[in-house]
Amino acid sequence: MFLAARELVFARGRFALMGLVVALISLLMVLLSGLSVGLVNDGVSGLQRLPVTSFAFQQDISKDSAFSRSVVDGEAVRTWAEQPGVAAAEPFGNTLVNARTDRDVEIDLALFGIDPGGMLDPDPVEGRTLAGEGEAVVSMTAHEEGVEVGDTLVLEPAGAEIEVVGILADQHTYGHVDVAYVALPTWQEAKAGVREGDVVPDRVYDELTAVAVQAESGEEVDLAAGDDAAGTTSMTLEQSYGASPGYTAETSTLQLIQGFLFVISALVVGAFFTVLTVQRRQEIAVLRAMGASTGYLVRDSLLQSLVLLLVSAAVGVGAGVALGAAIGSTPMPFALEAAPIIGATVLLVVLGVLGAAAAVVRITRVDPLTALGGSR
Repeated sequence: MFLAARELVFARGRFALMGLVVALISLLMVLLSGLSVGLVNDGVSGLQRLPVTSFAFQQDISKDSAFSRSVVDGEAVRTWAEQPGVAAAEPFGNTLVNARTDRDVEIDLALFGIDPGGMLDPDPVEGRTLAGEGEAVVSMTAHEEGVEVGDTLVLEPAGAEIEVVGILADQHTYGHVDVAYVALPTWQEAKAGVREGDVVPDRVYDELTAVAVQAESGEEVDLAAGDDAAGTTSMTLEQSYGASPGYTAETSTLQLIQGFLFVISALVVGAFFTVLTVQRRQEIAVLRAMGASTGYLVRDSLLQSLVLLLVSAAVGVGAGVALGAAIGSTPMPFALEAAPIIGATVLLVVLGVLGAAAAVVRITRVDPLTALGGSR
């Protein structure tokens, strides 16, 4: 490590420039990670917070649009409740609506139709839980947009009125829209566009989006057998995220960008150490002639690259976290979580070291005679 440390000190300008590049890549990685987590939270946090293990949708439904197209009936709920390993099966409704409060606050909402008092019924941090029809418990993000307990939500264009009775503690959003939990009949009427005074067909009150299934603790439900019995198509909770509007496209795009970022990092570090190794060819030849082993020189170069990567990544991640904290206070869907950042940083360093390793292979090909004039 002696040679590597001396070189880091005496060629500090060269290494500082390379470190700056790695730090900027690390900063961009943190920002992409925060944007990725923020978009996921904004797209499916409402689903993530549901205490279910799977959803049963209409049979043969397209899985990328199941929540918007699926229609099942109450019989499917009863069939799923009887399946082995199922702790609970309840009706679930999902639809997007436009609304305006009686204080002229315009807001888009994702209505989740549930059974009050059931497993899907959330506990609000302000107000109370659902007691029946014509009531709603809304996300904290809706509260931040101006919706208060006691407000009346007027659904457009039908004009149905729903009273806000509770505010949830966390973000509950679906498809970048705030979630409002309502009693199932209220959701069914809203989805059907029922206006005051309309005669409502009986079928409206038997139509659901899906069956929400909760498995018993430690048990795995046979989804295929349940689908055969109920005539449905099931997806696990995680699989159902792909049915949220824009979820797959957004996450795939960001993952592709992050993948290219890691590849670029490895190539940049590898190119830097390739140039550095070429410039040090004479010095390396002298060390080989003096008896330094190839293994010693390779370890020395790899330790040098590891120090550069660790220090630069730490600086970049620190700057990214500081910038991310500022961005997090804006309306942009952005959220920093430790696990994705740590994982991405480790991967960045590992790929950087691999890039450097590919470059320092040149050391094994340096002929000691070069230092003694053997090439002349």
